[in-house]
Amino acid sequence: MMKFKQLTALLLGSAFVLVACGQPVTANGKPVQVSGEKQTSEQTSVSDAVHQAITNSLEKNFAAQKLKIKSIQTTPVKDIYEVVVNGKNIVYTDSKGEYVFLGELIDVKSGESLTEARQSELRNEKVDFAKLPLDKAVTEVRGNGKLKIAVFTDVDCPYCRRLEKEFAKMTDITIYNFMMPIDTLHPKGFEHSIQILCQKDPTLAWTSLMRENKQPEPVPECPTSLKETIQLGEELGINGTPALILPNGKVHSGFMALPQLQQFIENNQ
Repeated sequence: MMKFKQLTALLLGSAFVLVACGQPVTANGKPVQVSGEKQTSEQTSVSDAVHQAITNSLEKNFAAQKLKIKSIQTTPVKDIYEVVVNGKNIVYTDSKGEYVFLGELIDVKSGESLTEARQSELRNEKVDFAKLPLDKAVTEVRGNGKLKIAVFTDVDCPYCRRLEKEFAKMTDITIYNFMMPIDTLHPKGFEHSIQILCQKDPTLAWTSLMRENKQPEPVPECPTSLKETIQLGEELGINGTPALILPNGKVHSGFMALPQLQQFIENNQ
């Protein structure tokens, strides 16, 4: 059985392409185009029986990898369904969930990548800031804390450290840091995050490390919500750090420097 991490890797880099009508990727010599409209218009909900069959099959066969289905919709191809799993990853399957297709679904007449259009739609989905478990974040309040921002971050991520140095220049802001070490990039990230979370003052330990490179004193491992915040990030479709979430639900992936950072936060409260 393929592990879900392998499945995710294939989702991100598979050369396999599922093509409508079994035609070549470039229809009439035209390159693949991306549009956000057609996929939405041709997608409809599925019957309860199909939804249950696909859910049961995929979640059972990938139970060890904790695969969870977010949504199932039809595609323009008969008996092929789009399944959004573990956040914002897209796979395609038959009505029973017995076979999984990885790659892009292409409309050969228009040259449109329906998969990319749908992924763009998913990326632009807003996050309900009010439902974030802010009590599980490493929280820093600067000045009156009026401006709010949540950040999914990685203790060993260089761009996360650069972002922290920008936050250090700001006032009147509350920063909610959710630890999300990405083990494929930083194998010791989980361990280093535990060391921050188990400090007497996690916020001080965090800012001292990220902004001044002051390593915290080693402490015994303690109970934390780290696994929960990692899972939350995955469910939100976050696959890189830093990822910024604003109170109006807008999400931005990657580093941003002042003064753009300040303006971006102020404009999205």
